[in-house]
Formats: sequence, C-alpha cells, structure tokens
Amino acid sequence: MPSASVIIPAHNEARVIGRLLERLLAEARDGEFDIVVVANGCEDDTADVARGYGVRVVETEIPSKREALRLGDEAATGHPRVYLDADVQMGTADLRLLRDALAVPGGPLAAAPERSLVLDDRPWPVRAYYAVWTRLPAVREGLFGRGVIAVSEEGNRRIMDLPPVMGDDLAASLAFAPGERRVVRTARAVIHPPRTLGDLLRRRVRAVTVVAEIEQGPISGQEARTGLRDLVGIAGRAPWLLPHLVVFLAVTLVARARARRAVKAKDYTTWLRDESSRT
Repeated sequence: MPSASVIIPAHNEARVIGRLLERLLAEARDGEFDIVVVANGCEDDTADVARGYGVRVVETEIPSKREALRLGDEAATGHPRVYLDADVQMGTADLRLLRDALAVPGGPLAAAPERSLVLDDRPWPVRAYYAVWTRLPAVREGLFGRGVIAVSEEGNRRIMDLPPVMGDDLAASLAFAPGERRVVRTARAVIHPPRTLGDLLRRRVRAVTVVAEIEQGPISGQEARTGLRDLVGIAGRAPWLLPHLVVFLAVTLVARARARRAVKAKDYTTWLRDESSRT
C-alpha cells in the first residue's frame, strides 16, 4: 500500500506539471506514493504530460478545482492525503516530511510546508509586497498560500465536509485550530509569485474576494485578516521595510477597491488566474 496519496488538480497546466512531477518522484520508491492528477476542463495536453511520468490521471470536462479535488479524493487509495497545486514544486523528501508529521500519535490533523518564494527576477514592487506579506502573523502560521496541504484521515473528513468556496486552501486552514495544524519548517514548497505588478493585483483581488466569501459563510475568516497592529509591528521590528509597507498598503487598497464589485455581486466563481508565474 502507498504511504500517502497525492491529489493534484490541474487545469491547463501542461507547461508546469512536468517540473512538479519530476521533483516529486525523483527519489520515490516504486509504489511509495499514490499520485493522482485530475485534469479538469483542460484545453491542452496536461493529461498526456502527466501520464508520461507514470502517475494515475483522472479527466473531467468540468473546469472546477473543487470538483477536481472531489474526484481525486474518490480515486485516492491511501492516507494521509496531500493536496498539491500543479504550479508549485516540491521534492520527494519534502513530501515524506509532511507524511511523517501526520503519522505521529496525537500529532496534527493537517500540515503544510514552509514557503520558498522565487523572487530574484521579479520587479521591486512585487518583491516589496512579499517582503511584508511573508512576515504577517496569519501568513506565517496559516496553511494557506503554500500550494500544499496534507491531512490525516480525520482531517480529510473534516475538509471534505466544508462548503464549496473559491479559496479552498484558506477554508481548509481555518477548519483546524492552531493546535490541530502544523507548518513543517524543514519541508519546502517552491512558490512562483507573479512576474508583474498587474498580475500581483489580479492575485490579490482574488484573495480579497475569497476572504469576503468565507466571512459571509459558516467559516470564520477573521484569522486571515491583516490589521494595522500587524503592520506597525513589522515596521517596529524592521524599519528598513517602511518603503515596502507603502507598496503593500497601496496594493491592498487597490485590490480591495477592485474586488468590491465582485463581492457586491457575490461573484465567487470568476477565477483571476496569474499566467505569468507559469512561464
């Protein structure tokens, strides 16, 4: 039996699914992991690229991440379950660390890796924004925004009972109390941030809309909110970040203004995807 099942929802991810699977399987033993790629609503050869790596592929015509996660969960054979976005990168050793964190008796129900953001070739405003964002308490301790969430069998039942929302990773993080979840600091997921300020704004508009949807539903989203006290604390600990804080505030205010129309219309289905990080 596999020691964990990995579910990868993939919508038009032919450009990046290979780089993920190559690292994920690089040191894996035969049969160690049950990896299921769910190609949902694809108009490219995502499914064929994934099959080239010898993993199981489930296809659906419905372009829905929530539906892809459900189908992947039905197809998976083992626990813990690892839900992994196709546009991140993670190695075999990192996957094992997440698996082992959930195998400890009395341990967490959910776990996620530390983030490694690729920022060297990004413009200064994008780097400035993430210099602040990665220091926010909710961002440091929450499981969202990492592209990976692993859950035990009990944790899996809990997130499968969640209502369908656009921000599935934030909802999953909020479904667990701080003592029930863990960020495994020795595990790493490589995150590819936007390459332009415009694409960053698209991501942030989506994030604002996600929080609004969750706050209006049965899940409390207050934990993911950034308060003025958080920003003052960052400025006090790192005064050199003051110019970065100006950028962070500007992006946040613009994103909230642009998201207002979607929130007012309760449009929680339009997915503002960042294509620049997939090049």
